[in-house]
Amino acid sequence: MHTITECRAEGNYTLWIRFDDGLEGNVYLGDLVATNSYQALSDETMFRRVEIDPVSNAVTWGAGIHLDPEVLYRDLASKAQAALH
Repeated sequence: MHTITECRAEGNYTLWIRFDDGLEGNVYLGDLVATNSYQALSDETMFRRVEIDPVSNAVTWGAGIHLDPEVLYRDLASKAQAALH
């Protein structure tokens, strides 16, 4: 399991994330924010309140909104691998 060591909200519904093995990068969440389940994040003030849950290591915003760190890791890893080819 990969551990998120840093996470911050950036403009245009993008998160910058760093993992314990050094993998880091941006994940665009604009498409996710447009869905009913994550619509609360369409408020930029709410989106900027991103935190890392100390127990689950999930990216969270409260109100029951969590993103699995493994899914985020796979997204960043696939982007890094694609950039090499």
